This record gives sequence, structure tokens and C-alpha cells, in this order.
Amino acid sequence: MNASAPLPAHSLTAQQSASLTHGVTRLSVAVAAVLTLIKAVVWASTGSVAMLASLADSGLDVVAALATFFAVRYAVAPPDQEHRFGHGKAEAFASLIQAGLVFASAALVAREAIERLFHPIMPTGEIIGLVVMAVSVALTSGLILAQSRVLKTASSVAVSGDRMHYIADLASNLIAFAGIGLSALLHNSAADAIAGVIVVGWLVWGAVSVFRSASVELMDRELADESRDRIIALMTQDPRVKDVHQLRTRASGPFIHIQLHADLDPTLTLVEAHQVVVAAEKRVLEAFPAADIIIHPDPRGYAEPHGGAFAEDDYPHDHAPPVASR
Repeated sequence: MNASAPLPAHSLTAQQSASLTHGVTRLSVAVAAVLTLIKAVVWASTGSVAMLASLADSGLDVVAALATFFAVRYAVAPPDQEHRFGHGKAEAFASLIQAGLVFASAALVAREAIERLFHPIMPTGEIIGLVVMAVSVALTSGLILAQSRVLKTASSVAVSGDRMHYIADLASNLIAFAGIGLSALLHNSAADAIAGVIVVGWLVWGAVSVFRSASVELMDRELADESRDRIIALMTQDPRVKDVHQLRTRASGPFIHIQLHADLDPTLTLVEAHQVVVAAEKRVLEAFPAADIIIHPDPRGYAEPHGGAFAEDDYPHDHAPPVASR
């Protein structure tokens, strides 16, 4: 493994990540607001249930985009006396809000679509409806592209959730486009209502995906194996670090938290052990600039199991007699 190549997902500082996410969340709010306004005007003139489906989703997009907008800014706020681990999980909470709003949107659209299936009403103004859907597809596609570029280098569960939300929006816009077009072509409102039902399915899928992504961070799931292996490789570059155990990692917005026990050469003095640990910490920080790191040094072969409620009995027991270095 090449121990000098940083992993893209966590290779930025919190400030660099914030600069990227702040810009793309501003764009998200702007796109949602423009689309909501346009669709509201068109739905009022056409009465299309597929357009209503897309309008309802875009309206809630504004709320979700605003939640993400403020969450990514609060997430980079420095730790305080009540939040010693920072505020990074604000992003995950914003994603939960997004999921809830999408479920609400799906319920509203499902009710209207089913009503139209049993009590058909032909939509009017199909041409303008199709034009608006085309504009919506173009704007949404551009936003998804911008979010994808940001997520290649910045780790943000809020932006990732927002992107997933807009991918579902893109699908709903395409389906609404098809529904309005078929209704006009076949002179049958059933196609419009069926398109609305299909949109509901896409919205529910998007909400579940966003919820799953947020729950991973809120439940403190470990970083990917690739990242964990990278940390261990960086720690053990110094031969005086014999091994690493009790490695625990988790993500929190733009930050990651790393804590571990390092088995050191038992012949090291306290000063030397401190120097080894600080050097190892710097190596890890170079690859993970937004990391909060806690390293507990253990003398190799002389550390009895410890660590509290989550202690692991994986300590080496090669009790070679230490020779104090001078």
C-alpha cells in the first residue's frame, strides 16, 4: 500500500470542505426556489397532477435545501463546552429532515394521483407544461453535476443526501414530462395520474436512500476498510510503533474522529514515546486533515486489557524484559 497517497474522501481540511459545500448549497437553494415558482404558475394554469407532483416536491426541496444550507455552516463551527466533539452531526440531522419532507411530498402526491385515477380531470396547457419540465430537467441535471463534483473531494452527508434527493427529483421530472405528453397525445388523463403514482415510488426510494445515509453517520459507523488500513499503515511506518489495536473511527459532517492504542517499543523513555506518538499523529493528519485524533501509547507486551466499557482483549502478550534506553 502506498502510504503517501491521500484518500480523496477525507483529503481536505474542514475549512476547504466548507468552502465547497457552502457554494453548492447556495446553488441548491436557488434552483429549488426558481423551479418552485415556475411550477406553481404552470400548475395553476394546467391543473396537471403530474405537474402538482413535481411542484410539491420542488416546494419541499426549498425547505430541504435551506436545512442543508444552514446545516453545513453549523457543522464546521468549532467545538464548545457543550459539544466537545464539534457540531458535525448537524449534517446528518439535515438529511433526516430531507427524508421526512420527501415522505410528506410522496403522501401528498399519492393522494392527489389516486383521486385523479377515480375522478379524471384532463390537464390543460400541455405545451407549457412540457416546456417547464424540460427546464426543470436541465436545471436539476446541472445541480446534480455540481454536487457530484463537490462530493469527489469533500465529504458531506448533507450534500450527499441533497444530491440523492435531486436525483429522485430528476426522475420525477422525467416521469411528469412523459405523463403530460401522453395525456396530450392520447387525450386521456389516466396517463397523467399514473405518472403521478410512479413519481411517488421514486420519491419514496429517494427518501429511504437519504435516511439510510444519515443513519450511517448518526450510528457512528466505522470508516471504510480502505481508510482504516491507511491509518494503520501510517501509524506503523515508524518501526518503533509495533502494532495498532482498538482502532475506532467515525465521521461527523466534514470531520472524522480517530482513536487508537499504539503498541510502542517498551524500551523507549516517556519523552521518546511522546515524540513517536506526535510524529505518528502528524502522518495521519497529513492524509486526513479534518481528523480529530486520540492516540493511547501502550508498552508492547506490558499493557493489561484496559479501555472501559468497549475494551477489546486483543493485547499482545510477548512479555520480553524491557531494557531502559538512555
